[in-house]
Amino acid sequence: MSRAFVKDDGPEDQPLVPPRVPLPAGVANYVTPRGLQLLRDELAELEAERSRLQAEPSDAASALVVVAGRIAELTARIASARVVDSRGQPQDEVRFGATVTVRTLKGGTPGEERRFTIVGVDEASVEEGRVAFVAPIARALLGRRVGEQTTLRTARGEEVLQVQAITYEPA
Repeated sequence: MSRAFVKDDGPEDQPLVPPRVPLPAGVANYVTPRGLQLLRDELAELEAERSRLQAEPSDAASALVVVAGRIAELTARIASARVVDSRGQPQDEVRFGATVTVRTLKGGTPGEERRFTIVGVDEASVEEGRVAFVAPIARALLGRRVGEQTTLRTARGEEVLQVQAITYEPA
């Protein structure tokens, strides 16, 4: 008998659930209040999608599996979230939730200023100027104060950065 007419649901036929951005092992899932709200909004959208798929004919089964997997991952991420209120941070030091302006002193493009906010891994977005607290530039700056310098090691070499300003968005 030809295998062309036999349904074979082998492992390669299982739908793939795209993974979330991973947290390094042993690292807490810090989030801003905004980041937690974004996660909750995403969960609400996925639950609505699941309801829509459940109302469709059975050909939506694989999509339903993917949505259910994403809901499970997202629910776990929300459950592990540790909200950091920027009002509790020392306002004169770079910490989680800080919006930081730095100037490149050496390496990279000397004199260039960059501004970004240090946020949780799920909230990070280069386009929005939000970097994850586990990113190399965030790790290099955490604990620094205005006027202090730090060295950032990149694939292109070392850059010396100076903190120009630190602000915190109201919670």
